[in-house]
Amino acid sequence: MANHDPEAPDSAKLKADFGFKGAVLTPSDPGFDDAVFGGLWNKLRPARHPAIIAQVEDEDDVAAAVTFARAVKLKVTVRGGGHSWCGTSLRRGSLLIDLTKLNKIISVDPLALTAVVQPIVTNREVQSALNREGLAFPTGHCPSVKVSGYFLSGGMSWNHGVWGPGVGSVKAIELITAAGDRITASATENQDYFWAARGAGAGFFGVVLRYHLTLYPLPKAITSSVYYYPYEQVEALAGWLDGLVRKLPPSVELSLFVVHAPADLAESAVSSNGKLALVTATMFADVAEEAVQTLRLFDSFPSIDQCLQKFVAQPTTFEALFDASGALWPSDLRSLVDAQFYRAPLVEAVRAVKDHLITTPSAKTVFLFSVYTGPDAAPPTPKDAAFSATGPMYGGPWTMWDSADQDAENLAWHEECVALLQPSVVAHYVGETNIVGHPDYAEQSFGPGVWQRLQDLRQMHDPDGLFFGFTEGLT
Repeated sequence: MANHDPEAPDSAKLKADFGFKGAVLTPSDPGFDDAVFGGLWNKLRPARHPAIIAQVEDEDDVAAAVTFARAVKLKVTVRGGGHSWCGTSLRRGSLLIDLTKLNKIISVDPLALTAVVQPIVTNREVQSALNREGLAFPTGHCPSVKVSGYFLSGGMSWNHGVWGPGVGSVKAIELITAAGDRITASATENQDYFWAARGAGAGFFGVVLRYHLTLYPLPKAITSSVYYYPYEQVEALAGWLDGLVRKLPPSVELSLFVVHAPADLAESAVSSNGKLALVTATMFADVAEEAVQTLRLFDSFPSIDQCLQKFVAQPTTFEALFDASGALWPSDLRSLVDAQFYRAPLVEAVRAVKDHLITTPSAKTVFLFSVYTGPDAAPPTPKDAAFSATGPMYGGPWTMWDSADQDAENLAWHEECVALLQPSVVAHYVGETNIVGHPDYAEQSFGPGVWQRLQDLRQMHDPDGLFFGFTEGLT
């Protein structure tokens, strides 16, 4: 589908002829730059921008914007929460449909264990509304992430080992197709859309308006442990955790971090460029005694006497978990991220990057390996979803820094880190990987046959290419 002049689309036509109620902005309008870049999580902003922005007022506006785009031959991209690390919503010469105002929790039914939400609701907002009713959902970890991109990418969730990824509990979606039609997709109707929307990420060929969710009882005894160790213990910790993970129930969420030392432990990290090893374990239990007994296993590390600080088997809540997670990934930073799935064992992956991790140019950078517990080496993915990447471990470098004069050294450090990890990588996570710098990472985010099926479905349901593919318009 060819574009008309991408710098001067007929924006007035969208309102006059298609009944669009929201704001429409082009590069000549005041506030355009803020509308393009102001809501982006990542302050490492790309130079590219859309030709026109349609800020929807309601769900009907989405259909109007899509129909307009077809009429004037503009390709469409969609912005949910603006949290995409590599800015996949910004495509050159596009009509950007901004969903910011679709931010309501439509309904919660405690008896039926179901809820309906619009796309621009945060992980924290969903969990808070449900927890008040004694319910929960496998939301993502970052409190400010909207469910739009979270679900489209598959959804790396809290309590993943029991509840599975976020999309595994999405039972239906309402969306606008490339033809401008509003449809409902589920396991029994419009199955192609249902399959693709649950994991296609930036490659989805529609605009989701509502997600219908299956809910779960809120675990009654969520319990967490935290251990800080000298960085010199990181390889020993990894080897010990390799022997422990299969003995733990899948309700334990286990992570090994490399982080900059908090102020009260800074003196213990002088020899390691400020870095410490951090082990966190959260059990989504119903019985407090069971959680305490299970998490006490982490005191059996042979070098536990080297532990600098620990908080063992503390009762917690989703609200507190969000606070802790949000502190690790603050806003207003320049960022580059490659979250990947890895082969076991953990110790080999840690050994590959151990020396590199203490050379981070920025103290803000966080490195994470989340290791799946339970008898299975890797959690299964939903059978009827495009989300198909998995492995015994998940994570990688979240490289974060403050200012443009630090770009070159941080970008170089990040690329070397990813290269060192490559022998252990099984797949990339489509929601948090650099498909701008590495377009091949898009295909590597899916299991066998899934990439080709996505391409076939795009051709079937969007034959004119109204919606951008994974990497179109990004360079």
